[in-house]
This record gives sequence, structure tokens and C-alpha cells, in this order.
Amino acid sequence: MESTILITGGAGFIGSHVVREFVNKYPNYQIINLDALTYAGNLENLSDIKDAPNYSFVKADITDAGLILEIFKQYRPDGVIHLAAESHVDRSIADPTAFVMTNVIGTVNLLNAAREIWKDNYEGKRFHHVSTDEVFGALGETGLFTEETKYDPHSPYSASKASSDHFVRAYHDTYALPIVLTNCSNNYGPNHFPEKLIPLCVHNILNGKPLPIYGDGKYTRDWLFVIDHAKAIDLVYHSGVNGSSYNVGGFNEWQNIDLVKELCKQMDEKLGRPEGTAAQLITFVKDRPGHDLRYAIDASKINRELGYEPSVTFEQGLSITIDWFLSNEDWLNNVTSGDYQKYYEKQYED
Repeated sequence: MESTILITGGAGFIGSHVVREFVNKYPNYQIINLDALTYAGNLENLSDIKDAPNYSFVKADITDAGLILEIFKQYRPDGVIHLAAESHVDRSIADPTAFVMTNVIGTVNLLNAAREIWKDNYEGKRFHHVSTDEVFGALGETGLFTEETKYDPHSPYSASKASSDHFVRAYHDTYALPIVLTNCSNNYGPNHFPEKLIPLCVHNILNGKPLPIYGDGKYTRDWLFVIDHAKAIDLVYHSGVNGSSYNVGGFNEWQNIDLVKELCKQMDEKLGRPEGTAAQLITFVKDRPGHDLRYAIDASKINRELGYEPSVTFEQGLSITIDWFLSNEDWLNNVTSGDYQKYYEKQYED
């Protein structure tokens, strides 16, 4: 094999698309998918490549430093693409410590393991850390996050990711570890776990349940199609400048309420229902603490330096996403049972 790449969190939503991108595009790479298979990790996401000769799965928790080092010594990866994270803001408010353990301690464990096996011989090595735009805090009605924007996290989730970003940069500055870092906007697409806005609304429309919208629904996010994100990670991993960070966005701002109305419109069309049927389910719920008003990514650097640009408009990507969920209702039903259902009821029952 030309190279061995360890991808953490590869059974999750974004990670599964990155694993698939690398397995299919680089048959001479050995791809090791490391995932703890917590509530959001689902190997069904990768059923189409599970038997690929250049793919292996390892079940492990990145908070276990000893086990992570053993795995690094066994597989001797040349590269790491680090996506494993606790990522849901509401869950971080309920249990901040879990986010510190995975997002901070887990990241440091991976950095230490990489240093140990690479032994300061960094030729051909790379540690790619995948992060979020939420580390930058909130924007007003104007402006964009750039790679130079100062960090200003407002939730336990974004604080934990900001800390992990700082550790990755510190290992570059202190130990010369070859790193690149990407900060992305909100992802959407196939396989999305249904605690997030778009798949939650698709599932609830199918089951005639309310569509919970925080506050007045005017919170604004930039939306990135997950397959485009996987391609951006490919670009940065292979061609990004050592020690640099890149913002990855969809050039695509939507207020939550407008997004949900567009989703309702498309769902009515696809289900053959009168327009306005799904929108009747929209229900405004109590706002969550520390809710940032607006995120917006300036992705001009990755566009200019690496040639990245989104492949679809939001309306096109949303249509593809809805079609996938409608064609995979068994998958959707499987992941909305058990522990997730208990969490959903606790989160939205009021």
C-alpha cells in the first residue's frame, strides 16, 4: 500500500463520507476507520464499502490513551484525519464533561500517539484536525468568519472544540508536528443523525410530529453539503500548507425558519401532498442557552489556494438529502429508536 491513513469517527455522519471518499478514490491507500460506535456512530453508513480490500474497521475510544497508542503502533499510519467528536450543542449543555473528554483529551491522545510513532521523522506524515465554525462565536447581521477571526466560543461544545484546535496548533509550534486544520459550517446530507435539524424535520414530517424551531427561528447558519465537505477534506489533507487552517463553507446562508419552510415545501412535493401540509407542523419552542445568532464562513482561502467550491446549491443538496431519507426509511427508523428516542423526548417534550 502507498499509504496508511487512520480516520477517527469514520462511522459517524461526516466521517462515513470521508472514509468512502478515500476508500473509493485511493485504492492504494489502506484506510483504517477508528470509531467508538457511540449513539451517532453507525456502521450501516458504510455497508457499501465494508468488504473493500483497502478498508478496515477498529472499534476504539479515543479517550483511552493506552489503547490508542497500541493501535497506532499496530497500523503505523502515515496520516490521521481526526473527525471523532461529541458534536451536538444541546448534549454539551446537559453534559459538558463528556465533551471535554472526547474533544480535548481524545485529541491530545491522538497527537501524542502520532508523535510517538513518527518519532520526529515527519516526512510524508500529516495530522488533519477537523473542527467547526462555532469556535469563532457569533456574528451580527453582517461579516464573515475568516481564518484570522479570533476565537470566542459560547457553548461547552464550541469551547471543547476551540481547545482541541489550540492543542493541535500547539503541537505544531512546539514539536513541529505536521498539521492542517479545517473549520466547517453546518453539514447536511445522507446518513445525517436525526437529532440535527434537517433529518429531524424529515422524520417528524413522515410521522406527523411537530417540527421544533428554537426561539423565533431567525438563527442563521451557512449550510455545507457533506459530500462537498468530504472532497474539501481530501483537498486540504493532500494539498494544504503545513501548519495552516482552512475554512470550509457552502456559500449558503439560511435562517432556520426559511430552511424549514423550504424543506416542508419539498417534502410536500415529493410526498404528493398539498403545499402547506408539512408547514402546519412548525412549532416554536423555548430557546436554548447561549444560542449564537449567526454563523457565516468566508471560504475564499480554500477556493483560491486549493480550487474548492461547492458542487450543488442548497436547494439541490436538500432535494438529494430528502430523497435519500425517503429511500432509506428503515435506516431512519433504526436510529430513531432506543437511547435516541429517550433523548428526543427529554429534549423536546416541553
